Amino acid sequence: MDATPRIVLDTNVCLDLFVFDDPRCGRLRDALHAGDVIAVTSASCREEWLRVLCYPQLALDGAAREAAAARFDALMQRCPPCPDGEEGAAQPLRCSDPDDQKFLDLALRAGARWLLSRDDHLLALARRARREGLFEILAPQEWGSIHAG
Repeated sequence: MDATPRIVLDTNVCLDLFVFDDPRCGRLRDALHAGDVIAVTSASCREEWLRVLCYPQLALDGAAREAAAARFDALMQRCPPCPDGEEGAAQPLRCSDPDDQKFLDLALRAGARWLLSRDDHLLALARRARREGLFEILAPQEWGSIHAG
């Protein structure tokens, strides 16, 4: 088994990283390119990613959407799917926003060390996730400051 730590990125962090080139994600970007962490995704997380890229408020043309999707696919490793009916079944953390539950499920299933998010519903579970020894839930800039050179 690969000892490289796994990390889950929610859709907003992916936007910061793959669309907006947000400098707050610089350390994360460097760590991904260096292979210091492995970012994992699932089919449902990738489907959400592709759907969000089409949101009119992002004003991305076809070429920009394709480029963002390609950057995502180049750096994200697919986690094998759960057998039918098992996703979330044994998850000790429940998100108050059902749309965000897939990121918690993925982090647990993939054995992730971190879940990076800017979503208040997910960040609210950080203390409990840490206390239960599951994984850390952090904002990307917080992760970057902890993992500074």
